[in-house]
Amino acid sequence: MAIVKKRLGDLLVESRIISQEQLQEALAEQSKSKQKLGDLLITQGYITEQQLIEVLEFQLGIPHVSLYKYQIDPTITQIIPESLARRYQAIPFHKEGGKLMVAMADPLDYFAIEELRMSTGFRIEPAISSKDELQRAIARHYGLQDSMSQMMVELPSQEEIRETEITDEDSPVVRLVNQMIQQAVQLQVSDIHVDPGEGNVAIRYRVDGVLRTERMIPKQMQGFITARLKIMARLNIAERRLPQDGRIKMQVDYRTVDIRVSTLPTIHGEKIVLRILDLSIGVKALDHLGFGSHNHQAFKSMIEKPYGIILITGPTGSGKTTTLYSALHHLNQEGVNIMTLEDPVEYQLEGINQVHVNPGIGLTFAAGLRSILRQDPNIVMVGEIRDTETAEMAIRASLTGHLVLSTLHTNDSVSTVTRFRDMGIETYLIASSLVGVVAQRLVRRICPDCKKAYEPSEQEAIYLKSRGIVADKLHKGTGCGSCNKTGYRGRLAVHEVLALNDRLRQLIAQGATIQELREEAKAAGMVQLMDDGLEKVKLGATTLQEVLRETVSN
Repeated sequence: MAIVKKRLGDLLVESRIISQEQLQEALAEQSKSKQKLGDLLITQGYITEQQLIEVLEFQLGIPHVSLYKYQIDPTITQIIPESLARRYQAIPFHKEGGKLMVAMADPLDYFAIEELRMSTGFRIEPAISSKDELQRAIARHYGLQDSMSQMMVELPSQEEIRETEITDEDSPVVRLVNQMIQQAVQLQVSDIHVDPGEGNVAIRYRVDGVLRTERMIPKQMQGFITARLKIMARLNIAERRLPQDGRIKMQVDYRTVDIRVSTLPTIHGEKIVLRILDLSIGVKALDHLGFGSHNHQAFKSMIEKPYGIILITGPTGSGKTTTLYSALHHLNQEGVNIMTLEDPVEYQLEGINQVHVNPGIGLTFAAGLRSILRQDPNIVMVGEIRDTETAEMAIRASLTGHLVLSTLHTNDSVSTVTRFRDMGIETYLIASSLVGVVAQRLVRRICPDCKKAYEPSEQEAIYLKSRGIVADKLHKGTGCGSCNKTGYRGRLAVHEVLALNDRLRQLIAQGATIQELREEAKAAGMVQLMDDGLEKVKLGATTLQEVLRETVSN
């Protein structure tokens, strides 16, 4: 197929997707940033990736390929070297005689097509695919398989692990582990699970809160991978009977990532979980946390109080730490002394004194808080209130002129009062010190590339109406290569913000039941967790099923 050499900008203007003025503005910016025009237009919000694909497909006849539908033969991917595949975001998926079909992010990159032709000796037939899909395909088909094959050939049995095999950068073990982490970072994985079984080892990735098996590897590789990860995390590779915790800090694709490593002995060997934190993403501004307008104003008012205690609640992995860091970033100004106690310190914030607690040497949250209060702080962040001693210290600190921010594990905002009571905290202390509570959950966001509107079913309409919401249409993802056929890509938070007023303080001091407190909070304007989620369903950000899955207990 011969490609007509037509410029992308002209095509978009002809298709009336952008104006001539927008094109000129983008071209002026391109001359400074040296970005590709398509990427620049997407970044500036003038077009979506889907619009770009449709223009190239319908205007130039360049086929759009969904790579997840293809079982690509490994012999075909070997035709294009990995270095070229990554440089041009291109992967071959079909071969026919002297013709090679190549999926590309930019099928109008004629220089890339020519270099691929010269490198392979094939006539290149370009197709277009989304960037996310290409990254997934390249990560899946290059690197890992080669390193695994090389490990099987070169390495001896598990009992004979030599130091060079797990420390030498050219060793297939080292390359395999590095590629496994690199692939996870590219796919925006939050956790890697190395799960040993009786006959093999599963490598599982948690994406958008859901675990999926990425690949199975032979059992004889387990010892090498475990030893390499322990070396990287500076753990004792000889200790296999006790759990261990460590950290890895490394560069992946010019980005700094921080990885928390946890090992646990099981009957089939040590299970390892890697929690990945991409430090290049940085701390989000308050405006980017997904608060609705009412909740945003309520939370902002709470954290700008001069003293008192503010709590973020929710289960593990609900984004509590992200919200805390955003609050600290908002409060971090000249003339304010902010100190934190964390386990561990996840993001390093300029101008804030951060302390990593270490219970092994007696530096617990309670002991650290006692010392911090002698350092003349204005604002104190305690990573988590885990026991009565820490709770008492935090409340007394808030009553002596400090603003204290922390996290707690409760199902909703009002249950925080009950949890404090269960810890033995006097009701008058809770009423006097508590400024407010934010309960939150993370729900999966509908994939923008396959998002479709539909008319709510009778059952959905009845349920939404029972919560006071009327919606003519809802949205869902149909599943595509960008979202790995799940219909979801990325996550957003749903919130319940409880800001205490005088009546609520009075009820807490009187020992009111949780139901009485909840009714008063609703009367005072609190939007419940589920209702905030349903509002985001109405706006087309997520699905009713996702909100019910995360908030059904409320």
